[in-house]
Amino acid sequence: MASNTSSQNISNKAGKVTGQAQAKKDELMDRAGQATGQAQAKRDEVMDKASNAAQSAKNSANETKDQAGGFLQQTGEQVMHMAQGAADAVKNTLGMQNTSSNTTTTNNPNPMSKN
Repeated sequence: MASNTSSQNISNKAGKVTGQAQAKKDELMDRAGQATGQAQAKRDEVMDKASNAAQSAKNSANETKDQAGGFLQQTGEQVMHMAQGAADAVKNTLGMQNTSSNTTTTNNPNPMSKN
């Protein structure tokens, strides 16, 4: 009978150890699930920040491009007016100035001929 009692004790201890191992496994699985959820939340947060930074950079680049375009347009107009002024000065010096208006612009393909 001692052998039978000893077998039962071993079975009981094995059952307790199995139960404890199962409880520990469940606890670790819960922790792993929580860690996974936290990692996904952090990843989403980082992706949102990166997306916002990229959008901000894009907006800034577009604004800078628009400002540069306006600046170049103004500069081009200023150069065109200076060239027109220089052309008028040369015409005036050579006596070729149009007498009806000093600031009219013509699309004459031959600037040496009179209109």
